[in-house]
Amino acid sequence: MKQSAEQVRYKEFLPHSELQPFIYCYWQLNTTNELSEPFTYRVVADGCIDIYFELTNPVESYVMGFCRKFTEFQLDHTFNYVGIRFLPTMFPQFFRIDAKALSDRYEKLQLVVPKIADFISDNFKETHSQEKIKSLLDNYFIGIMAKTQFEKDFRLYGALEVILKNLGVIGVDKDLDVAISNRQLRRIFEYYIGATPKTFSQVVRFQNILKAKPLSKSLRENKLFYDGYFDQSHFIKEFKTFYGVTPSKSFWKIIVSVFYYFTYCCCAIFVPITNREKYENIISRHSTGLLINTCVFANKHTDQKS
Repeated sequence: MKQSAEQVRYKEFLPHSELQPFIYCYWQLNTTNELSEPFTYRVVADGCIDIYFELTNPVESYVMGFCRKFTEFQLDHTFNYVGIRFLPTMFPQFFRIDAKALSDRYEKLQLVVPKIADFISDNFKETHSQEKIKSLLDNYFIGIMAKTQFEKDFRLYGALEVILKNLGVIGVDKDLDVAISNRQLRRIFEYYIGATPKTFSQVVRFQNILKAKPLSKSLRENKLFYDGYFDQSHFIKEFKTFYGVTPSKSFWKIIVSVFYYFTYCCCAIFVPITNREKYENIISRHSTGLLINTCVFANKHTDQKS
């Protein structure tokens, strides 16, 4: 967020531990001061479904489905958004909503899951702290979780496990052998994720490239980043579709970021030993990538071993 970055803050915070196999994070995007111009916020493809609302006007809440490309939102001079990011397959599991109906769009939550929209409208206020937001959301979704009968489809989670373990670099026809036809598997993926196995694999592959944070030079020289692509131009085109700019324009900033990352890690040496475990857990969680908790759910809630 280089535009007005000093006055705009984005932060993710964890839900209750019982919810972490289902909800990746809660997040907050807000201005710290009034901006001199409207703000353009870009959301990249991540395979997840989000509920979000503005804390200053919780009557208006929305749900955004699986996106096959980046999305840009034109925000005002001041804003304070809160969101809930569900891991792949979890929004349809909680609410029995066909994820395909939400793909590549956002919709008013009142038209999709009115009970949650009413809960948000009745309980959230502009003055709420992050701790209060987390407490309200945790209590609500733990209550829903206790009443939800989750599907235990080893075919779906077996296919997801193959995709995640191979970082999205797979051949759908030959690698996803889960005892059903490609047509059936496609139907299941569209209902629970909102996209075909091929499209979901492309997003996983893209997310893993973001995780690797390659420099412009390594993008040119390292064939690893082109695995699964027909050629370099295909890679650049797909990356731009998901991210909004080309890889070279995106990753040149990493050179600057390395300095700040190095400084951050050096500071971590001085973290008191009593806080070290908490610090390492945070680093471990965010280094595993956005989608991997889907397999955690599969292991806990199906008989399929991984």
